[in-house]
Amino acid sequence: MDILLSPAAQSPRCVLLLGAHCDDLEIGCGGTIRRLARAHPDARFVWVTLSSDEERARETRAAATRLLEGAAKVDLKIESFRGSYFPYEGAVIKDYFEGLRREHSPDLILTHYRDDLHQDHRLTCELTWNTFRDCMILEYEIPKYDGDLGSPNAFVPLTRDELHWKIDLLLACFASQKQRKWFTKETFEAIARLRGIECNAPEGFAEAFHLRKARLLI
Repeated sequence: MDILLSPAAQSPRCVLLLGAHCDDLEIGCGGTIRRLARAHPDARFVWVTLSSDEERARETRAAATRLLEGAAKVDLKIESFRGSYFPYEGAVIKDYFEGLRREHSPDLILTHYRDDLHQDHRLTCELTWNTFRDCMILEYEIPKYDGDLGSPNAFVPLTRDELHWKIDLLLACFASQKQRKWFTKETFEAIARLRGIECNAPEGFAEAFHLRKARLLI
């Protein structure tokens, strides 16, 4: 079911993109980010990757530049909080989120799934909800070893060409991840196909999100 309740609601002034690690946003919602940048080129896109090193930061800069092509206002923040230790650096990361809130007033946020079993992903989501209370929050998913994929309830259909563009970007930009057994074209196609089935996507592919709260303007 396609829902368009309010034309004004379709024009976000600021979109906040939150990822715990380099490649999280790109894997979880790269297709959606590209669509948003093309549909709303006048919006401000604030991209935040919380954990990185020099090599992976270069990879994310390259990917983000391509995904946000056409957007007039982009604020790219790639930080260096210690990966896999977010719960133990919670106070410092919480302060960082408070700084984001003072600096930006997003209408739409893309963040990690609340029930993700990776501790860094989970804390990122918890702090998103703790910090931002007056905007729409969509939680994206990351396929991985933990087997923690849930039952999403919001979907962005992708065309076959859009999916293949996203996969080509992932494989081209993130050379550091190619040794991982799961970082493959087949993985990214499989989850997009599954979510495409669930939402009856026109070309059979989609990215999925958990939408916990929405204010309907009818």
